[in-house]
Amino acid sequence: MLAEGAMTRTTALVFCGGGPATAPLPALEDPLVVAADSGVIEAHRRGFRVDLLVGDLDSAPPEEVKRLTSGGGRIRVYPPDKDAIDLELALEAAGAEGATRVVVVGGSTGRLDHLVGNALVVAQARFASLEIDAVFGAARLHVIRDRRALRGEPGELVSLFAVGGVAHGVRTEGLRWQLDGGDLRPGSTLGVSNEFVERVASVAVGEGVVLAIRPGPEVGGGAR
Repeated sequence: MLAEGAMTRTTALVFCGGGPATAPLPALEDPLVVAADSGVIEAHRRGFRVDLLVGDLDSAPPEEVKRLTSGGGRIRVYPPDKDAIDLELALEAAGAEGATRVVVVGGSTGRLDHLVGNALVVAQARFASLEIDAVFGAARLHVIRDRRALRGEPGELVSLFAVGGVAHGVRTEGLRWQLDGGDLRPGSTLGVSNEFVERVASVAVGEGVVLAIRPGPEVGGGAR
């Protein structure tokens, strides 16, 4: 719940665990900053004042929690035996506080199941009202419903994956291998290792959800 008289901020930075993120963050003006448990470490490392910390706090260092409360941040504690991961709770909190655009920030050096879980959480149907991008380590992710424009460099890799069911009517522009209204099925490698041929590419989805993953310059290329 918002504090009385507080102004709603429609953009949020949500920090989760997994180590540092090395890809650059988009420029955001006065975002709401939410930390999912140990995400408070990365938020403070980058110099952000955390507005809200959520989770069971099993991995948030006490000194970081004290720093947060000293700066006026709020804490929302959940029991360890909860039915959602901390990132999911943080996204719920960001939406409840009025955010409509969210940038998730985390690392890629932790457990593989956590990383996969985080990628799947951001694409959940329950967060369809949010425009979500993510930075995990050197990689950037974009959740695409309807249509998104992606800015990149010619030659930069991007892979497209259907999440949560078949993505129908997928169309791309500005990528080397064009998709022209066909279906992209979960588990299909059709969208793997595409690449930018223009500085602005677009991905449109008639029905369903596509996750665009850009592995970043630290990752070598590979054949389709």
